[in-house]
Amino acid sequence: MLYPAYYSYKAVKTKNVKEYVRWMMYWIVFALYTVIETITDQTVAWFPLYYELKIAFVVWLLSPYTKGASLIYRKFLHPLLSSKEREIDDYIVQAKERGYETVVNFGRQGLAFAATAAVTAAVKDFWLTPAPLLQPV
Repeated sequence: MLYPAYYSYKAVKTKNVKEYVRWMMYWIVFALYTVIETITDQTVAWFPLYYELKIAFVVWLLSPYTKGASLIYRKFLHPLLSSKEREIDDYIVQAKERGYETVVNFGRQGLAFAATAAVTAAVKDFWLTPAPLLQPV
């Protein structure tokens, strides 16, 4: 992770468009790889040499000689994302709207819970605290 992160930084810093595009393709492919790995990791981890193959695949993606990330991006991801771009954008907009509504509803529920807990604690404290005895004057 450090190698591609550092070279991404260098590409942005030097404003080298060719390197910038190369590292953007890498990060897009790596993000997809991470999602797939997260989903499938538990089911195929038993496979012999699984971890070694994962490392070899990431090295292949990174290598300027094999240009693995560029190959996967240009042959598979770019055509797929281009054909589904409108659907993905619509889904993201819907998710943002639902996400905002969910946060607002969660906040309301949290405030209601806190208010109820505060009132309950105050009532319990009132009924459980002994009243002071009155002293004759």
